[in-house]
Amino acid sequence: MRKANDKSLKEAIEQMLQVYKIKRRYDETAVIAAWPELVGKSVANRTKEIYIHDKKLFLRIESSVIKNELMMIRSQIIDKVNENAKGVLIEEIIFL
Repeated sequence: MRKANDKSLKEAIEQMLQVYKIKRRYDETAVIAAWPELVGKSVANRTKEIYIHDKKLFLRIESSVIKNELMMIRSQIIDKVNENAKGVLIEEIIFL
């Protein structure tokens, strides 16, 4: 039986991430790891560079056709990424 002040491991880790101000970095890494699931393997295979800085998702795509397609669905990608992160992790996408 759990005591009133006991925390689950998940709660303890979440609290530790908040305390050490690394939750955002953890979430950013999780989004980058989930990139193939978010956009599909064919797009992920053409993604040569991906990182997040200042709520901006920076992408280098090797195919101009795919890059143009992604530009047209920018807002959907932002929604998907933020939904995956369960918060506002990115507000903008920058194509390199």
